[in-house]
Amino acid sequence: MAEISSLAQAVAELVHDGDTVALEGFTHLIPVAAGQEIIRQRRRELTLVRMTPDIVYDQMIGAGCARKLVFSWGGNPGVGSLHRFRDAVQHAWPVPLEIEEHSHAGMANRYVAGASGVPFAVLRGYVGTDLPSVTDTIEPITCPFTGEQLTAVPAINPDVSIVHAQRADRNGNVQLWGLLGVQKEAVLAARRSLVTVEEIVDELTPLPGAIVLPAWAVTAVAEVPGGAHPSYAQGYSERDNAYYAAWDAISRDRDSFTSWLDEHVYASTMEIQA
Repeated sequence: MAEISSLAQAVAELVHDGDTVALEGFTHLIPVAAGQEIIRQRRRELTLVRMTPDIVYDQMIGAGCARKLVFSWGGNPGVGSLHRFRDAVQHAWPVPLEIEEHSHAGMANRYVAGASGVPFAVLRGYVGTDLPSVTDTIEPITCPFTGEQLTAVPAINPDVSIVHAQRADRNGNVQLWGLLGVQKEAVLAARRSLVTVEEIVDELTPLPGAIVLPAWAVTAVAEVPGGAHPSYAQGYSERDNAYYAAWDAISRDRDSFTSWLDEHVYASTMEIQA
């Protein structure tokens, strides 16, 4: 059964220096509050995994949390580049950042392989691209039945996966709905998992299209209303478009970024239970 915890306590217990950490969510339900708590607790040397790293990973990279990024697309959605990501790759600020680039299909299949308990996934998606020449976790493989040349990619098994959802019950069963990404697969593939939710309720009400992460698959649940902001949580909040636009100017300059960190992340201390 999943433990009901505070966000600060869950991050302190589940996320360690040097871990491989996946924060997943697609367009909405992005676990931004959890990412900022990782910054606040000054975790270092993380391998960050995410299909579509956006501003929360820009913040974590700029804060010096990451040594490597495994991804398939990166940007400030609807606005432009991730300037802290770019600075880390081009100028090693605040620390050097290694990158491992895949396609969306490759990343999704890697999570599925991890969730399925198999060592790799096979797909056609890289044929005709130059990604195999720059990413050493993409290898050709011949189908033993047809002789077709395909591509193999290794499973992703994060040390900890973190997602945001609409609600959980008091036993730790999690319910999420709306536009989904690979949250389910990321949680099932991980050694440990944390789900932040808008609210904890006595009973989950069935909803069309909703999925449930069972309590046995989740390590910890933390109630964090607004934990996806500035992304949205369907049924609870709307996307804060102004935040994404403002981030472009904040993140372009190292001084303005570090001032933002001091004011909006480090100055906000969450209590860890004794």
